[in-house]
Amino acid sequence: MRISTFARHLREGSKNIIRNGWMSFASTSAIAISLFILGVFVLLALNVNYLADQIEKQVEIRVYLDVNLPKDQIPVLQNQIGSIPEVSKVTFVSKEEGYRILKEKLGKENQDMLEGYDGANNPLPDSFTVEVDEPRNVAQAAGQIMALNNGKSPAPIGKVNYGQGTVETMFKVTALVRNVGLAMVVGLMITAMFLISNTIKLTIIARRKEIGIMKLVGATNGFIRWPFFIEGSLLGLIGSLVPLIVLLYGYSELVNASKVQLGMMMIQLLPVSRLSLKLAVLMLGIGVIIGIWGSVVSVRKFLKV
Repeated sequence: MRISTFARHLREGSKNIIRNGWMSFASTSAIAISLFILGVFVLLALNVNYLADQIEKQVEIRVYLDVNLPKDQIPVLQNQIGSIPEVSKVTFVSKEEGYRILKEKLGKENQDMLEGYDGANNPLPDSFTVEVDEPRNVAQAAGQIMALNNGKSPAPIGKVNYGQGTVETMFKVTALVRNVGLAMVVGLMITAMFLISNTIKLTIIARRKEIGIMKLVGATNGFIRWPFFIEGSLLGLIGSLVPLIVLLYGYSELVNASKVQLGMMMIQLLPVSRLSLKLAVLMLGIGVIIGIWGSVVSVRKFLKV
């Protein structure tokens, strides 16, 4: 196609949008509302996934050693735990360090609960903090750590704790939330596509006489189609650009406003910089593609005049 011909189609498509002002407004409004709802659920799904990742990364195993375990056996046991394939890091926490951590967690107002338990009276055992390569391997790694007691008397490990039951429930809940979020996003995308297609069909039905006249005077199908393709893509672009700007601005304000409140609960929303490009490509791409797709489907029927 020559540049002059494409420029003519572009000019005609733009004129059609202005000429059919109210219908264009209705189309872009439908696209904007549909994509705004879709964008809200995409942001929700991305943040649920991000939150699930944050929670899963905090999963770790605490290995409490027998209080009578000789000090020279601690490095040996640490090497044995570190050699387990699922284990990525092993950190030794002495009973003194454990006492200090517990004291910090209790806070100044509850420190009287530890009165008389410091120094030689410290009842806490030495322990290891174990991190695994994948959060879902935590139960398997914990079982292998506990198995290091087999055949040894006395057993070097007193207790292994990784939040049994709670961790498995958490994984089920996060998987359910992810699957439900994905299903809702896909469902809304399909709904938006049909809604936009029908809206563009209404635009073309209102101009069916114009298409019929162009066919009768000998215009080719391609010559008739192109202005509608451009019109559909422009409607999709405008209809997706508006909710994209609103969503990014609103989400940015939400992130700034929630930093203090959510930060106290060790929760963070996904930063705007990490999702702005993905959201822009998704929404602008969907808007333009379904705008063109709706034009193709709708124009085809009227070219049979």
